[in-house]
Amino acid sequence: MKKTRLAVLALPLIFSMMFLSMTIFSMAALASPALQDNPPAGALNQKSFDRIVKEVRHELVMLPYYGVFDNLSYKVDADGTVTLLGQVARPTLKSDAENVVKRIEGVEKVVNNIEVLPLSSNDDRIRRATYRAIYGNEALSEYQLRAVPPIHIIVNNGHITLEGVVARQMDKQIAGIQANSVPGAFSVTNNLVVEEEEKKDDKKK
Repeated sequence: MKKTRLAVLALPLIFSMMFLSMTIFSMAALASPALQDNPPAGALNQKSFDRIVKEVRHELVMLPYYGVFDNLSYKVDADGTVTLLGQVARPTLKSDAENVVKRIEGVEKVVNNIEVLPLSSNDDRIRRATYRAIYGNEALSEYQLRAVPPIHIIVNNGHITLEGVVARQMDKQIAGIQANSVPGAFSVTNNLVVEEEEKKDDKKK
């Protein structure tokens, strides 16, 4: 009986920044759920649990101004506790995410561990440059054409982290190389998930 689920989100909503002339959309990916076979007394039944998981994701998807420079994930526990995780560039997104999740029927508690990224003109410059380096690359340009661009760029004090999903291992490697080419970036962590590998793992289960 599934009673704990961790979801990693990069959600399809409009993100606008002063330094971008374009409208950028984000994407969504659901991580494999962790399982809890022996739920505690008073735990949600499976139907309620699944409904909450679905509604949390829906409410986060509907948040305005969530975009390619943000990253969200959440965890739903059997007792109705929802833990929000990830990083956002806009401080208001942290409180907005908590407020919409609190209103969901059956959610007993919200633990908001979303990190608000520091305001930094240098980080803004690195975000712009990384976006151009990745989505301007010929091999990766197809991702920009999607309604939901899947590669998220998180910049924190000059350190770049790539989150999201790509179709091929080669695409992940190219994205990492492109991010590493950005002047002034101190480091690059490539957490992109490859769809081909996910499918192989699913077949093994």
